[in-house]
Amino acid sequence: MERSMSSINDRVRLLRNYLLRNGLCAFIFPSTDPHQGEYVPEHWMTRQWISGFDGSAGTAVVTLSDAALWTDSRYFIAAEAQLKGTPFQLMKDGLPETPSIEEWLCEKVKRLKSEKVKNLVVGIDGEVYTPEDIEQMEAAFGKAGIKLRTDLDPAEELWTDRPPIPKNKVEIQPLEFAGETAQSKIERVRQALREKGADSILISQLDEIAWLLNLRGSDVHCNPVFVSYVLLTLDEVTLFIDEEKLDDSVRNYLKEIGVKVKPYKDPSKSPLKGETPKVLPLREGSGGSLISSLKSIKNAAEIEGFRRAMIRDGVAMVKFLRWLKPAVEMGGETELSIDRKLTALRAEQPLYRGLSFDTIAAYGPHGAIVHYEATPETDVPLEPKGLLLLDSGAQYQDGTTDITRTIALGPLTDEERLDYTLVLKGHIRLALTRFPDGISGTQIDALARYAMWQHGINYGHGTGHGVGSYLCVHEGPHQIRHTWKPAPLHAGMTVTNEPGIYRAGKHGVRIENTMLIVEDGETEFGKFLRLEPLTLCPIDLTPVIWDMMTQEEVDYINAYHKKVYDALAPYLNEEERMSLPQPLQKASPCPSKGGENKIVK
Repeated sequence: MERSMSSINDRVRLLRNYLLRNGLCAFIFPSTDPHQGEYVPEHWMTRQWISGFDGSAGTAVVTLSDAALWTDSRYFIAAEAQLKGTPFQLMKDGLPETPSIEEWLCEKVKRLKSEKVKNLVVGIDGEVYTPEDIEQMEAAFGKAGIKLRTDLDPAEELWTDRPPIPKNKVEIQPLEFAGETAQSKIERVRQALREKGADSILISQLDEIAWLLNLRGSDVHCNPVFVSYVLLTLDEVTLFIDEEKLDDSVRNYLKEIGVKVKPYKDPSKSPLKGETPKVLPLREGSGGSLISSLKSIKNAAEIEGFRRAMIRDGVAMVKFLRWLKPAVEMGGETELSIDRKLTALRAEQPLYRGLSFDTIAAYGPHGAIVHYEATPETDVPLEPKGLLLLDSGAQYQDGTTDITRTIALGPLTDEERLDYTLVLKGHIRLALTRFPDGISGTQIDALARYAMWQHGINYGHGTGHGVGSYLCVHEGPHQIRHTWKPAPLHAGMTVTNEPGIYRAGKHGVRIENTMLIVEDGETEFGKFLRLEPLTLCPIDLTPVIWDMMTQEEVDYINAYHKKVYDALAPYLNEEERMSLPQPLQKASPCPSKGGENKIVK
């Protein structure tokens, strides 16, 4: 979609005319779709269409006289650049001084009332909100005498080239990768419903539907899911989907597992058996749904699939890293060109199905933009100096990968080396942690931040998220983050370990591995867990200030790099194997022209 300043200004002008014609004083555009996913099909990208901001999280609000966009700290820098010259004011969500959407709207609407605007009505597209969200907004606005209207979608009229709802084909995920039949999953859900005293569950999140039915699709960029709903009762399962998406093999498969098919529409209009059915809410008190809690714990086949996928991904990464620095020294490489190179190397691997998210290849100051994505307008050449932050991942049919490496392309400043070392220390401290089964990720988040906190440094994003099994790269309900997320951690979950430091206008550092939560013994105080790295790729050691590293941290690096070598060596040629790090002992700094450190054996 076009994102020029003039096109955004034109859309806002047309929207304000629409508001007047429909008796509204404001409209809210969230990032969600009817399925409440983090990543949505283009058809529902109305917030991006009206504001021009293309981050994965944010909410745009337009009144008859003002416009604002709320987003979190990952996107502060990117949003400020994208909103420049448009009517939208950036609202930095999460900061104490930033008002909530409801607070801001109430204040703006009061001003409109003083200007004798008759209709104090705020509009939303009710289909992309949960009933709970709507109830909360109605309560907040009601106190200010503002009504909420939920039956309008201005993009339907004003977005002239709006993409249609996708109709891509659905495919079966083989049992060898899924590890459990759909019938077994359905019965587990039914048992959970019985335990909760519920008769049915309406499943709207696309990754939950894909997991439950062992199906995959391509309706959402980088996410192998398909647009649909499922209504599961104690004796029936109905899939609501556009039947053009199903070929004969999928139709026969659904028939075999006892799943009825109905046209894609609002399944709440489909009658439920019984006079007073109790439908389980889409979200429960822990912040996750019944399905997400089941899906988050991987079975043996899924875990083995992750391990195989990580080997193939690691091979691609090692080949890329061996190529990178000489290529940069020769000149001519840019952020976009190295993105293409890495994607091509991954595409050579068996079972490759595409990227798991758009690659973040961020050189120098771009590294400080947490979710930076290079474009032809922002693309810059790489030079043999400074830091490259490379956050990338792939979808393989047996697993999803997510890895970040920050790479020294040449001489570094003392500040770059300090930040890199602090991030590495945080990554290792979390990786070494032993913790009780059932605690939340919030309770261990500080471990990744401790070393940088002692230097007065912090970062605004979470430290870790779940990763799907050939599903969405961001998976819940569990997270590791500083804000309270009560979902418990259990063995079998995947979670990333990705602390970072970002200095606007200078550089960014992040080091990320995908981890598997595994059991680590039981004591009189209960069961304990630890994090086992699944990602297999060397960590750049040239920026490290070794005097800041403890022997325990050096031992962890040695053990991790041995794990990487043992896993990848059989798939690499001799020169590629020689590029892998060798074991090291406690090190001390030795100044050098390249800003590297000499390892003291």
